Amino acid sequence: MTYESGKVDELLAGMSPAEKAGQLTQYFYFRLPPGAETEPALGLDVAEQPRAVEAALGRGEAGSLLFVTDPSEINRLQRLAVAGNPHGVPLLFGFDVIHGLRTIFPVPIAMAASWDPEIIERGQAVAGREARAVGIHWTFAPMVDIARDPRWGRIIEGAGEDPFLGAAVAAAQVRGFQSGGVIAGPKHFGGYGAALGGRDYDEVNLSDHELWNTYFPPFRAAVEAGAGNVMTAYMDLNGIPATASHWLFTEVLRELWGFDGFVVSDANAVRNLVTHGYARDLAEAGARAVTAGVDMEMAIGDPAYAHLPGAVSEEVLDTRARKVLEAKARLGLFDDPYVDEDRARETLADPAHRVAAREAARRSAVLLRNEGGLLPLAKSGSVAVLGPLADSRRDTLGPWVFDFDLDETVTVLDGIRDAAGNTATITYAPGIPVGQRTFPSMFDMFGRNAPADPEGFDAEAEFARAVEVAAAADVAVVVLGEWQNMIGEAASRSSLELPGRQLELLQAVVATGTPTVLLVMNGRPLDLRWAAEHVPAILDIWYPGTQGGAAVADLLFGDVSPSGKLPFTWPRTVGQIPMIYSHTVSHEPDNQARRYWDEESTPLFPFGHGLSYGRFAYRDLTIEQADGVATVAVEVANEAEREAAEVVQLYLHQRHGTASRPVRELKGFQRLVLPAGSSHRVEFTIGEEHRRYWNAAVRDWVLDAATFDVWVGGSSTAELGGTFSIDK
Repeated sequence: MTYESGKVDELLAGMSPAEKAGQLTQYFYFRLPPGAETEPALGLDVAEQPRAVEAALGRGEAGSLLFVTDPSEINRLQRLAVAGNPHGVPLLFGFDVIHGLRTIFPVPIAMAASWDPEIIERGQAVAGREARAVGIHWTFAPMVDIARDPRWGRIIEGAGEDPFLGAAVAAAQVRGFQSGGVIAGPKHFGGYGAALGGRDYDEVNLSDHELWNTYFPPFRAAVEAGAGNVMTAYMDLNGIPATASHWLFTEVLRELWGFDGFVVSDANAVRNLVTHGYARDLAEAGARAVTAGVDMEMAIGDPAYAHLPGAVSEEVLDTRARKVLEAKARLGLFDDPYVDEDRARETLADPAHRVAAREAARRSAVLLRNEGGLLPLAKSGSVAVLGPLADSRRDTLGPWVFDFDLDETVTVLDGIRDAAGNTATITYAPGIPVGQRTFPSMFDMFGRNAPADPEGFDAEAEFARAVEVAAAADVAVVVLGEWQNMIGEAASRSSLELPGRQLELLQAVVATGTPTVLLVMNGRPLDLRWAAEHVPAILDIWYPGTQGGAAVADLLFGDVSPSGKLPFTWPRTVGQIPMIYSHTVSHEPDNQARRYWDEESTPLFPFGHGLSYGRFAYRDLTIEQADGVATVAVEVANEAEREAAEVVQLYLHQRHGTASRPVRELKGFQRLVLPAGSSHRVEFTIGEEHRRYWNAAVRDWVLDAATFDVWVGGSSTAELGGTFSIDK
């Protein structure tokens, strides 16, 4: 039987206010190893917490649980809920499936670097299938926050700095997750990525111009793609806690954009309204959030929404509970709430998922530099592989994964050895100690921390040995970056320098005279000024996931050509932040390159940059107009002697109008695969939706009659261009 709206109304009519409030409550559910009796970071007694949650299940006063991934445990808890609830309402199980459950894909910023909505959608469909197979119904992803300050640790979860690319990536992720059978939950609405100083959880102050033109488009794209859930943000937005913003969740999200799903708070964000000084107590906090449009509270400890009966009308409870019940009905949970445990094991073991992960890692890597054609390498001679990240399974996966299988993870060293076989000699030396960022954090309970160095690790001797190994090799491959626990939530940094002695190791290896390839394992731009001058080949591999090492080897040895493009502007130093390509012209455009006297004002690598083993030429750009629509066409040729992929990018600039407009804005992109010596004519359409923008003076969307410059090429510095005018 399918529960239609009438059935949901019938169900609501029989529920008590406490049961309705329970449907609006999502509890953290932890079962930790013996000895883990308390967790100060969570503010609760972890040993007591499961008992309290199960008591709520027995009263029919819990609507959802999170952090449960074992199918048998999910079935057990589901039976408690169905039996305990007099109306037989099942639980909704949520989890942070950010870039994979068992099969781990490259981190989200890496997937955005593919500029390939198809591979992004495919990856999240795999994640959705694995999650649904074990009994997870809903993922707290994608994170679609625009991030323009790389000090912010959560830049790794998003698509970078650009709203056009961000919107395309957001829609692809939503489609992927939901085709895999889970509810997608884009977050954090809104403006969370603009925290002051890149400090996680700090306040955000954004103009209407920035909100509507930059930060909102990915959320709107996610809603239009059919997202079933939206998550709130922790911080103050222009002085109002986002989780209590009626404007955000009722006026913009529901009334303007037509969102019909349910809204959930971030963890304890409703309780935090008291901490903000916005609400006097939990009862007022719950009332303010629920009337703003927040349907469900994600709660650690005593939920604010438990205080809703008596604090708000039953009509409000009905409105919010209906959204949650409808979501359960659409998932079919009233008909079949349980997990097929045998099918779960089969799904998690599907080899096609690993194939998809390998392809995603191939397409995500960005070739930043390749002087003298050092890459690709030959599968012969001797190769020195250096750096502890080269053989760290946990770091290869990246942060924000919890249910992974380390045994099947392919490291960079594994991948190089497997690819080289018996045709090349591979020697490995870590060179420096493992970097650790450790402090009490809820994520430590889920294996977030990196492994420690082997017992008896002699730092000086290992450093010297790595240099000796490099000196004796035909080529050195050095893997450097940030350990995965140095980035993510609550992992902002005040510096972009390579941690520890990594730069020193790189300099010592280059000094041997051995040709050197730098592989960067990261989720944000790092200070590579020295490397960009002295290391001939630099490949950004990000945190590439379960099959990451195999994909990296494919790229290094030329089985596949790199095709990734940067989804952010890569600054030279932290002092340049924020640095974006789409800045306004200013009154002295010719002085843009001289904004600092002690450092160049240009980026180290521009937005959209990414090299290839192909050699692409752009020519014969034409522009045709009809009925206010411009059609831009260009021929792209691969003049190399091998097949390669290129991401063709279109940028637009409005010369004059009713507001100052950015020097360039991305308005189109297409990924091409071109055989050696072939060419293809690429066509873009520029319509009203590409020219429309929010004007802060009139506080509305405008279309100006103006002259427009357009460029097409392989990055935001594309030179081939033309002009067209719109008269009305």
